[in-house]
Amino acid sequence: MRFQTFIIAAFTCTLLTGCAQKASWHANEVASSEKQTFTVGEVQRHIKKGMSGAGVAEALGSPNVVSTDENGNEVWIYDKFYTEGVVSASSGLTFTLSNVGGGAARTSQSTITVIIKFNADKKVRDFAYHKSSF
Repeated sequence: MRFQTFIIAAFTCTLLTGCAQKASWHANEVASSEKQTFTVGEVQRHIKKGMSGAGVAEALGSPNVVSTDENGNEVWIYDKFYTEGVVSASSGLTFTLSNVGGGAARTSQSTITVIIKFNADKKVRDFAYHKSSF
């Protein structure tokens, strides 16, 4: 009987540890993706003509699309889409959760597209951005 109790306790601990690790991993992934979000202000502050591709990648992360222009020079495109939901409960508290009853909800979406063109020396030749919210 003691051996069965020990096995059940060991199994339960293993199961709980696995769940805790999964929850921790998920929290880290969410935090990691939040760090990779960027704004027009960050693009204006960090991206400069003449900087290297490594500097761009450090500032903005990996691009969504890498292609070449008519001269064979690299073009990096960052295309990000964000959705934010805010719910105000009838108690006057505000939550960033959806489907909470007894209040009002608002969802907003925004996109930002950044195009970075490099020259033959692999340095930023030019860049442009566009942001829209709806």
